[in-house]
Amino acid sequence: MFSSLLILALAAVSSSVQANIFTTAPVATTSWPAGQKTTVAWKDDGNSPSLASFGPSLIGLYAGNVQQQTLLQVISTGVDVSQVNSVDFTPDATVGPNFNSYFIRFTSNSLKDASQPQFNAEAFSAKFTLTGMTGTFNATVQAQINGSSVPATGASSTPAASSASASTASVSKTSSNQASSVKSSSTASSSATKAPSNGVGRIVAPSIFGATGIAAIAIAFFL
Repeated sequence: MFSSLLILALAAVSSSVQANIFTTAPVATTSWPAGQKTTVAWKDDGNSPSLASFGPSLIGLYAGNVQQQTLLQVISTGVDVSQVNSVDFTPDATVGPNFNSYFIRFTSNSLKDASQPQFNAEAFSAKFTLTGMTGTFNATVQAQINGSSVPATGASSTPAASSASASTASVSKTSSNQASSVKSSSTASSSATKAPSNGVGRIVAPSIFGATGIAAIAIAFFL
């Protein structure tokens, strides 16, 4: 499974470069404590589409696998990634357990994926660690992490943790110079469940990725 996905990833990337958001924080070695303010930062990697094209975006904390991910915490719903290069983010301890494979996903509010224009463009950070967590993953999220199958259409999930809350994002013009893995992909169709009482919904992104999309997130997950 690993080999085939990696081969597909490299083949797709060689023929169609889609990355444009280079996430400089978090990176693969990042370990952030819950309840303390952190900063998600990015820069333009010089490839097409530009950050100006990507524009205002949903930025969130996710868990899952190459084909399916669940939104655990909203970081921002409309930050223009071309106008600012970071947002402050306080991880909510209740959205999951201590875990080394959380990641940040950027979803453009308007830019469509080049290969599947019915879907919005996406970009992914490297996987990273959150500590001091007190929540648990529900069966749906755990199955995604384990690589198990989740329904591809009409998908919905119960809350992924005991509770979650949207952080109040503050934006900064200051950029980080740390290196990281960044990936942009064709996006999957997402089915959002009814939001819990605190207003944060859970989104399950089903397995409707094109080759470039699988390539981008596969590299983010495996390299």
